[in-house]
Amino acid sequence: MAVVVSDTSPIRALSHLARLELLGRLFSEVVIPPAVVHELEHPSRRFEPIPVQRIPNSRIITPSDPAAVSTLMAQLDAGEAEAIVVATEVGTDRILIDEARGRTIARARGLRPLGALGVLVRAKRLGLIDSVQAAMEQLQRELGFFVSDPVKARILKQAREA
Repeated sequence: MAVVVSDTSPIRALSHLARLELLGRLFSEVVIPPAVVHELEHPSRRFEPIPVQRIPNSRIITPSDPAAVSTLMAQLDAGEAEAIVVATEVGTDRILIDEARGRTIARARGLRPLGALGVLVRAKRLGLIDSVQAAMEQLQRELGFFVSDPVKARILKQAREA
């Protein structure tokens, strides 16, 4: 199992599905930067707070290069920027991030982004969940989680549900 650094959205999605335990089953450690901790524990009124202690195998790591974070914040939010910087600093190439711009920048920096839906696909392949489609539809319906038609088709094919 690998170490992964996480942005806010994948944790929020898995928490909404009551499936945070999947992170502990799929990754040896989930590294969370302080900006992500803040976004999880002090969300906008639209979301429920998520105490970081509920995330299995989690550890908070502060980025050591604030200049790199500031540079990325010209294009990304604080959680995404810190997650990308921390991933490179801890030496993992795995990052949990959903937003397209963040995923593009992560890839450009040699990281392998995986979103909430990718976590669900991995969980299905290991027999940890029954249906990616049902979870995806719940996220779309209840959280307004955006999934384009091409992404939906690809995810369902990867999950062997299409």
